Amino acid sequence: MTLHQRPSLQEVPAYKQGKPAAAGASKLSSNESPHTPLPSVLASIQEGLATIHRYPSIAAPELTGALSQQFDIPAEHITLGAGSVEVAAQLIHALAAEGDEVMYAWRSFEAYPSLVRIAGATPVEVPLNAEHCHDLPAMLAAITKKTRLIFICNPNNPTGTVVQAEGLDEFINAVPRNVLVVVDEAYVHFDRSERADGVALFRKYPHVAVLHTFSKAYGLAGLRVGYAISPLEVAANLRKVAVPFGVSDLAQRAAVASLAAIEELSVRIEEVVTQRERMYEGLAAAGYPVVKSQANFVWVDAGEATELLEAKLSAGGVVVRAFPGEGLRISSGTAEDVDRVLAALPVKEATA
Repeated sequence: MTLHQRPSLQEVPAYKQGKPAAAGASKLSSNESPHTPLPSVLASIQEGLATIHRYPSIAAPELTGALSQQFDIPAEHITLGAGSVEVAAQLIHALAAEGDEVMYAWRSFEAYPSLVRIAGATPVEVPLNAEHCHDLPAMLAAITKKTRLIFICNPNNPTGTVVQAEGLDEFINAVPRNVLVVVDEAYVHFDRSERADGVALFRKYPHVAVLHTFSKAYGLAGLRVGYAISPLEVAANLRKVAVPFGVSDLAQRAAVASLAAIEELSVRIEEVVTQRERMYEGLAAAGYPVVKSQANFVWVDAGEATELLEAKLSAGGVVVRAFPGEGLRISSGTAEDVDRVLAALPVKEATA
């Protein structure tokens, strides 16, 4: 007997994790923090080990309270998930039914199309413009009566480009109020541009939600915790579709400790930004089609040369995220990591 399978899942590819790296190589394929956890965060996790036989608090009052204080937003607007990707899935399940449309730029976060199809909704992909940025006029034109959510990944993954403040404000103002605009700010801590402030837009407009994660700047990728700031009626539904106990007690403790250690983390974030800029400048000077980034990675618009450049980097001890026929996303790591990248892709190979 053959078990019944959901036909729609045939169109859903399994999410591909960044390739692992051999001992001694630079793993720059997953946009992880190159820094080990802060001592204060480790201490908080250690303290929680004695009670891991108990379920975590679903409400997570300590964490939502700390976030409420940080953003001066009532805690009722804040909901949690196992990373911002899980909260994105909650948003889709809460707002979109079968036949409804969920829009996003493409290429953007690789999980978007899968999350939409898993929910039974229809993905609407709007190509990036020639500058690898969101094409906001095209996205406005693509809105239909079936549109329920629009994701704006800002900075965008994998290109690192941003939607500037004025442009995003005008876009949101033009979007019908019954369509939720989700500003996905997973990489916001690395943005040094005149950026759009998602939380400010949430305060200004009734149809905006914001996604944040502790995986990148806070270095908690292995613990999985992210959150949404959304309108009250949306937040209430997010709690209904969330996986019960999806954010562990250890993750909650680590997130609270990280928020308390923001000054220490800020130093680390600036190191990542410094190495990102050094990598960008080195690759640009060598003649590679690298895109100016405001995230913790750079995008090399390599096209048909993608696999060749990936092989050269691999030979030089660097593991990156390759999108065949499109380009390479190279995470910002330590100074040694960036040295390896620049050594693997020297000037003389720029036209290869």
